[in-house]
Amino acid sequence: MLTRLPRLRALAFAACVAGVVPVAASSTVATAAPTASAAAVKYTSCSVSNVKYPGSGYYTSLKKYRLGCSSARSNMKAHYTCRTKHGRSGHCSRVRGYRCSETRKSIPTEYNARVTCSKKKSGKTYKFVYTYQQNT
Repeated sequence: MLTRLPRLRALAFAACVAGVVPVAASSTVATAAPTASAAAVKYTSCSVSNVKYPGSGYYTSLKKYRLGCSSARSNMKAHYTCRTKHGRSGHCSRVRGYRCSETRKSIPTEYNARVTCSKKKSGKTYKFVYTYQQNT
């Protein structure tokens, strides 16, 4: 016994072979242009193994979109400087024209954080995302 989907496929194939369903000319077929979504952003990883964390902790990862790795690293360090101006556990919502958000998971001795920063310039979005661990 056939399930519904294979049965419909078989009927559609038979109709096309028999010429019952005309195939539209390519000039009359309207196709939708692909749309960009947030999930379509392709990040590229950058090494942080040689990047010294200025305080007590370390950087664990860095990804960037439409930026070079050196620019992403520089922005990451600038975010650290901005953040620590507000105390050891401070936050920074803007750095070098980027809007940044941060999520943290903490235990009494340290916290792990993920920072996402993005900005729009000339209709294009530039992003970098990094994670770090800081001792408290």
